[in-house]
Amino acid sequence: MKTFLKRWGPHLAVVVALGLALVFGCEAWISHTSAGRCFDHAEEVPDAPVAVVLGTSPRMLDGRANLFFLPRMEAATALFKSGKVKALIVSGDNGTRGYDEPTEMKRVLVQMGVPESQIVCDYAGFRTLDSVVRAKKVFGQSRVIFVSQRFHNARAIYLAKAFGMEAWGLNAADVPVTLSVKTFLREKLACVKAMLDINVLGTQPRFLGEKVAVPVAPLKATP
Repeated sequence: MKTFLKRWGPHLAVVVALGLALVFGCEAWISHTSAGRCFDHAEEVPDAPVAVVLGTSPRMLDGRANLFFLPRMEAATALFKSGKVKALIVSGDNGTRGYDEPTEMKRVLVQMGVPESQIVCDYAGFRTLDSVVRAKKVFGQSRVIFVSQRFHNARAIYLAKAFGMEAWGLNAADVPVTLSVKTFLREKLACVKAMLDINVLGTQPRFLGEKVAVPVAPLKATP
């Protein structure tokens, strides 16, 4: 073991250092790209025809409550009631039987006072990139507000800019890192993947399909 470390230790240290530099460099660049475009209050957000509520489920796979879910729905409701947007696209994963993020998000948003007629479900938002690109190519929106937690909005805005969209984010209340370690670590890697998707892989959504109209008539939310 000592011989191995003596021989390969310096090389491993270089690999680890380069890996960390890549991870934190990608995260820093995405944060820079979204600077000045993420807001904590609905009143601060520019007007846009629609908001895209990025996918999440009320419960984790193990049955525990998903602490990101309600804050995201509350932020989306506040944004709609502020009059800054006229409709919501709830974009999430419905790729397996019994798992339906968009329907769950819509159900709670209606309970919170958003008119059902002003909510459109995107059932093929399997990844953030899918949700972003489909908002433009399927739902015809090139100016949008993303609703999610701050770190997620930053990545969505980076992707939107890369696809020629004008985008901002409304930040939902965040979850303490101590209660979301997996999400925190996964987001580091997601930033790397986002930059690879744009700059190396040229990734496109899994599905596109026919265009879907979004109702943007000015309706008021119910109290």
